Amino acid sequence: MPAEDSQAAAKAKAFFDKASKLAETKNFDYAIDMYLQGLRYAPDALIEGHLPLAELALHRQGPDNKKPSMMERVKRMRGKTPLEQMLNAEFLFAKDPDHLPYAEAMLKSALAGGYDKTAGWIANLIFQTINATSNPSAQTYLLLKDAYSSLGQFDKAIAAIQRAVRLRPDDGALADEFKNLSAELTMARGKYNTDGDFRESIKDREGQEKLQAQAGIIKTEDYRVKAVEDARKKVAQNSELPANIFELADALSGLETDQAENDAIALLENTYKTRSDFSFKRRAGLLKINQLKRKLKEAKAALNTNPGDAQAKDLTEQLSAQLNSMELEHYNLCVQNYPTDLGAKYEYAIRLVRNEQYNEAIPLFQEAQKDPRRKIAALNKIGFCFSMKGWLTDAIDVFSKAIDSHEIKYDAIGKELRYNLARAYEQQGDTDKAMEIYRKIAQSDFAYKDVSQRVDKLRNEKTKPDSQ
Repeated sequence: MPAEDSQAAAKAKAFFDKASKLAETKNFDYAIDMYLQGLRYAPDALIEGHLPLAELALHRQGPDNKKPSMMERVKRMRGKTPLEQMLNAEFLFAKDPDHLPYAEAMLKSALAGGYDKTAGWIANLIFQTINATSNPSAQTYLLLKDAYSSLGQFDKAIAAIQRAVRLRPDDGALADEFKNLSAELTMARGKYNTDGDFRESIKDREGQEKLQAQAGIIKTEDYRVKAVEDARKKVAQNSELPANIFELADALSGLETDQAENDAIALLENTYKTRSDFSFKRRAGLLKINQLKRKLKEAKAALNTNPGDAQAKDLTEQLSAQLNSMELEHYNLCVQNYPTDLGAKYEYAIRLVRNEQYNEAIPLFQEAQKDPRRKIAALNKIGFCFSMKGWLTDAIDVFSKAIDSHEIKYDAIGKELRYNLARAYEQQGDTDKAMEIYRKIAQSDFAYKDVSQRVDKLRNEKTKPDSQ
């Protein structure tokens, strides 16, 4: 290693070590600066720099740690070099990890600077995040398509543009781009545009055909069957590799038939029995739940079509009860087998609440709120549990704490917190405080739940008309 590179690595490590110690003492803003200083010397240090900085950002979220100021946003959304642009965007993203445009700016500059490991990581993070949103952006998927293409991750590029096309089904230009990209990627896989041996391209023809099959917006039946065949071959070659078992189970469930799903479930459960690895049973449980949810959805649709059908009503009630019991058992097992998994505790607590087991749910929600991503939602559920137990003063305390911790007043969770707080005040008999909160919600969203009716009801109950 050249002396200059060695010195840069040593300097980066010193900054990273200092940042890690600062993060442990919750001196988050100073730690962010130290991580970024280290990344100036090692811009593609994924494990040592970018990943711990991203984790720090999640722990930093809360009322005591503000998002970037207007001055910081103006200053940081530019830079003379790709490295400076990337670190400026990462600074903003570290202080507001819920704001995806900062991550997108980071991705663009990482690509421009040739920091491929960083670009691949942030692209995956954006892809996972946008896939989970209720209102994804086609433009973001197109950014990901370009990023994955430049990184040579062709399957991911195809997946990104597929989702963009789904969002813009009438966009002819986008459909053409999709076809062109599919052809280009096939050529790249086939090495037609290189000086490689033509015989190597012939050998890879089967792979090219699979890529072309993947390019369809909706996977054809032939592709699904081929995916199962390929997955079975991998299991036959190495049945000890968990990834091969999971791939076959996913391929079978992708056929979307009861028999194939049952085969996938049996595969996972039998593997669990022989290996005692709960991850297989966990995946089997999720497949069972999804299968039952689909059947319940079909039963509800039939009941909606014919509300007077007694059989349809009985089936819907039966499937609902089965799903409730199955989910309760599944997430209980997840908590038992993964006692440090805060997500599993949250999901189990949700099911306990549905079954009115509030005493059992509260400690799990209290644990789950340690995850910054679930803190506000968990507090909301704790307050709800206290309300249902009649612990109204405690419910008011918890709802108030959650409201203080949530910066956006009247987004979905903000309105729900305030509505629940007002309900607690109303149950406690403090109608003035309840009505004040209901009125504020109505001013923001008049159609929210039954707030307008509650305001009218409380006003009518007053002995004197409200002067307002």
